[in-house]
Amino acid sequence: MAEQIRTVVADDHYLVREGTRRLLELSGEVSVVGAVGDADELLDAVRRLRPHVVVTDIRMPGGQWRQGFEGIDAAHRIRAAHPEVGVVVLSQFSDALFAFELFKHGTEGYAYLLKDRVGDLDELLGAIQAVAAGGSVIDPKVVEGLLARRDVRGQQEELTARERDVLREMAHGRTNAAIARALHLSISSVEKNVNAIFTKLGLENSGDVHRRVAAVLAYLGPEP
Repeated sequence: MAEQIRTVVADDHYLVREGTRRLLELSGEVSVVGAVGDADELLDAVRRLRPHVVVTDIRMPGGQWRQGFEGIDAAHRIRAAHPEVGVVVLSQFSDALFAFELFKHGTEGYAYLLKDRVGDLDELLGAIQAVAAGGSVIDPKVVEGLLARRDVRGQQEELTARERDVLREMAHGRTNAAIARALHLSISSVEKNVNAIFTKLGLENSGDVHRRVAAVLAYLGPEP
């Protein structure tokens, strides 16, 4: 049997925290080695328990942290001190500014998911597995909103409907093979669409998962 992913869960709401713990442990793929209620306890748990991944709420109690960004600030502290630990930030905010704040120092090992993904075990597990391997994920709903905003501003070279679908899947952290399965396409078709996306966006093509998400973020970023 493959090694379970050692995970620490952080949320100040007891029912959410314990519900997330039980959901993950029922998968058989994750071992929740700690569950804490604030950002200070989270840093201590990571130091003591050495998890592979942290799953944290974006907002938690704590006096030394920026209000409303406690989970993001803790994520940055964790990655700086323990670069082998991946971090999944769960947020109720679809505003991309929060995602950009998480990814501002780089994308490797980070995931930003909307909190309703907790109820979708496959989505949450996918993000945990991605950051454990050094990849990254940004919630497709956030990407959808950004794409719509760019369309309104008229500042993008128009992507085809298929390219937009592939872009969303790329932002989800999926490989070309996984995108092919999700969209019922051949791998060669996906590769052509990926190359077309990078060409239209003026971004260097790369097979590296976290760089693909970084490219998506770079394109969909806020206006200067």
